[in-house]
Amino acid sequence: MADLKTKKNQASVQQFLASVEDEKRRKDARAVLRLMREITGEKPAMWGRSIVGFGSYHYRYASGREGDWMLTGFSPRKQALTLYIMDGFDGHEDLMTKLGKYKTGKSCLYVKSLEHIDMDVLRELVTESVAYMRRTYG
Repeated sequence: MADLKTKKNQASVQQFLASVEDEKRRKDARAVLRLMREITGEKPAMWGRSIVGFGSYHYRYASGREGDWMLTGFSPRKQALTLYIMDGFDGHEDLMTKLGKYKTGKSCLYVKSLEHIDMDVLRELVTESVAYMRRTYG
């Protein structure tokens, strides 16, 4: 079984964020950093080379594969700011209708700019997701 390549490491979150070239994306990333730190009560840590994560949980699949992953996190990618909503979006339909302009993947929320997002709704979404992950994985 292949090892998960994206792991928590000791790289500097501040240096990583300072290296984000686009000033607007860098500003949005710092706002999300504050929001997630406040919600989780956890210190940010680098996961791999480009993800800032908060907290962690241990998972084990029926297949026997297991590992550790962040409770929530984000990555200031060139195309969009990617936020990791680990419990996915099922059950959050009401919030999603009020959130603003975004796209989603399985557990990824893609945001071009925080200007287009209702930050109170985002706060509620991240809070609910982190609470679910903590209840489910301890």
